[in-house]
Amino acid sequence: MNDLSRLIARAEALLERVESLLPPAAAAPDWKASTAFRWRKRGGGRGHLEPVSRPHRIRLKDLRNVDEQKQRIERNTRQFVEGKRANNVLLTGARGTGKSSLVKALLNRYAAKGLRLIEVDKHDLVDLPDIVDLIAGRSERFILFCDDLSFEHDEPGYKALKSILDGSVASTPDNVLLYATSNRRHLMPEFMDENLETKHVDGEIHPGETTEEKISLSERFGLWLSFYPFDQDAYLAHRRPLAARVRRAGGGRRRRRPPEGRSLRVS
Repeated sequence: MNDLSRLIARAEALLERVESLLPPAAAAPDWKASTAFRWRKRGGGRGHLEPVSRPHRIRLKDLRNVDEQKQRIERNTRQFVEGKRANNVLLTGARGTGKSSLVKALLNRYAAKGLRLIEVDKHDLVDLPDIVDLIAGRSERFILFCDDLSFEHDEPGYKALKSILDGSVASTPDNVLLYATSNRRHLMPEFMDENLETKHVDGEIHPGETTEEKISLSERFGLWLSFYPFDQDAYLAHRRPLAARVRRAGGGRRRRRPPEGRSLRVS
């Protein structure tokens, strides 16, 4: 055996040892197990799709005082399910105003027509390209759902999300949309001292690069929906149909009336 052959043999042996240390490849998800999935990643290993055994059965008609938002996002989702052009959606506003409940209700409404939901935690957004590759080419229509989304300056998921929304070298498949909820209008914190980066030239205002970068991410969503806090009357009107469903199901704890001005905690 010459020197080259010995080198190749040693390299192959080394690769086998390295491969034995890698986590096993994730098993293909059971697409028939559920209509909703979670992207799970434990111990720094490879991620996998985990079926949700009991998805929320929220109905669109149970969500009240958000009629305009409901109409617009349902129209967008219906177009998506029908294979027509549709937008990625950002739902922003006060806590507990039904943002995530609305997304779950859409799954309940359109699951029979092929809609599927994949929930992705913000810390796992760096895996979005892997998730997209996993579902590309399938007949179902997938909503990637990021709940309570916000970023700090140095989080890696920011650029991964931006790439999916804006497109990279590889285009996003037609059967994938991204729906996200957030309490922040621009998804990132904004500080007063950023105004110091603004320049005034001949009366025209040119925002600093930091501010532009923050605004650019939220602007990549084709559809923005804003939600506002409920007053007490709206809270009670919104809560009654949901509470009635809980009573009919024979479960649930009794909830106290919220103080005046508090928003409804639905999502």
